[in-house]
Amino acid sequence: MTNRSGTEGKRDVSDQLTIHVGGEWRAAATGATREILDPADATTLAVVAEGGAEDTDAAIAAARTAFDDGAWPRTPVAERAALLRRVADLLQRDRETLGLLESRDAGKTLEEGRVDVDCVTDAFRYFADLVMNESGGRVVDAGTPDVHSVVVHEPVGVCALITPWNYPLLQASWKIAPALAAGNTFVVKPSEITPLTTVALVRLLAEAGLPDGVANLVTGPGDPVGARMSEHPDVDLVSFTGGLVSGTKVMRAAADSVKKVALELGGKNPNVVFADACATDEGFDTAVDQALNAAFIHSGQVCSAGSRLIVEESLRERFVAELARRAERIRIGRGTDKGVECGPLVSAQQLARTEEYVASALAEGAVLRAGGERPTGPAYGDGYFYRPTVLDRCHRGMRVVREEVFGPVLTVETFRTEDEAVALANDTEYGLAGGVWSAEPGRARRVAGRLRHGTVWINDFHPYLPQAEWGGFGKSGIGRELGPAGLAEYRETKHVYQNLAPRPVRWFAG
Repeated sequence: MTNRSGTEGKRDVSDQLTIHVGGEWRAAATGATREILDPADATTLAVVAEGGAEDTDAAIAAARTAFDDGAWPRTPVAERAALLRRVADLLQRDRETLGLLESRDAGKTLEEGRVDVDCVTDAFRYFADLVMNESGGRVVDAGTPDVHSVVVHEPVGVCALITPWNYPLLQASWKIAPALAAGNTFVVKPSEITPLTTVALVRLLAEAGLPDGVANLVTGPGDPVGARMSEHPDVDLVSFTGGLVSGTKVMRAAADSVKKVALELGGKNPNVVFADACATDEGFDTAVDQALNAAFIHSGQVCSAGSRLIVEESLRERFVAELARRAERIRIGRGTDKGVECGPLVSAQQLARTEEYVASALAEGAVLRAGGERPTGPAYGDGYFYRPTVLDRCHRGMRVVREEVFGPVLTVETFRTEDEAVALANDTEYGLAGGVWSAEPGRARRVAGRLRHGTVWINDFHPYLPQAEWGGFGKSGIGRELGPAGLAEYRETKHVYQNLAPRPVRWFAG
């Protein structure tokens, strides 16, 4: 990753116009830029503006003006919903281009990039439908016909939206779609590592007819851009998705101005497999296949990755042996290449982090069953590739079991009883998601009910619905995205009490 000042080099200055303020695309105030690297070969994919505090303040000021004086917060719901649907149509029009851009920028497979675009489309359509189907407020019975009392929802104001590097377009949509549906204005800061599809999305918002100043974008690092967004007194809400350390900094920065905060901070997610789920060949095949899917989609760079396999002791050897055999056969390579199933990690830093976690696990007694190294050969060159890794004989004392790796690393723990399985699954500071595999419906629902995680899958892993809330318990964060609660995050609740027959109270005799 390289930072540069001015316009040195032979790149067209138009590459650097990735800051969007008040309807205008511009370079950074300092002229600084950042090279965006292709994780498959470490070559320069693009050059973007490296925004700073001055750019952030300008973007917030534009959003503030658009909210206080502009038309968007007062635009009828039907018109806001229509704009969201136009954005959805544009996303589908550009599906191939956006999917390819997401694949190249984040390293995921091309098919994953296409699926992400479809999921983003679904989010915009869902929130358009949600606001259109709402009533005009909740009428409250005041106990007298002389009073009309209603609870209404209004936009919270200026929203600071900070998104992660693993699902840039998807995570941006989970914030932008409900923020716009509710009538807010916003400033979005994508990860400095993977900003390209967020830039493209903001361009589509403008093409769809969103008024100037409603959507603002600053490309740049967490410090100072994200930090300034979090602390700025003219920001009414900050929504952050990312790591625990950065999330706590956001929360502290927001405290002085007592703004609303929503945080999604990842997870260390258990995938619990009971032996009865594998009593048939089909059940065994499905559970193994889904364990691979849970752990290694997008090279494990997923906040809800099922990176902790908790398998019944009697099933361990058979299950882990087959899991390791299949993991060794996963096809690794550039995400846009045909037949590739697992792309590179997003950066050299993430690759080094993954290697360090595996080394620490082996030093603490884990048994390597698959992977554990970079693939070799000319096809991998300088790319950030790491083989899907299965670590057996793990326990809760290991760092790799307690901490989020965000790489293709699966740990294996075992249990003998249902109570022990639940205790292991809940023995984490996080609580984002988890899975339960059992052929006994009563057991599956019973265990799911006891897990302290925001999403629990039974005999499945990873699917989500835009109409169902997403978020976690414990250090996985606060607040929810998606669903009705995801829209509520971007609103303030107001009680309007109207006296239809006012008269003196005579509380004071004078």
